[in-house]
Amino acid sequence: MLIVMKKTAKEEELQQIKQFLIDRDFDFHQSTGANRIIIGVIGDTRTIDRNGLRALPGVLEVFKIPDEE
Repeated sequence: MLIVMKKTAKEEELQQIKQFLIDRDFDFHQSTGANRIIIGVIGDTRTIDRNGLRALPGVLEVFKIPDEE
């Protein structure tokens, strides 16, 4: 799963997303670019409420990565 943060996302909003993931026992990697921050979530993300995650402040979009077949 990839979480794309808005350009205007504040540090507090980023920390809230990270804490959301930590509280649910997910690991993640942050990639910081010139205009966006992308968080790659590691683990079985089927249990994450993507709409709830999208509703958090600072989140632009949430993408599910398809399982390998």
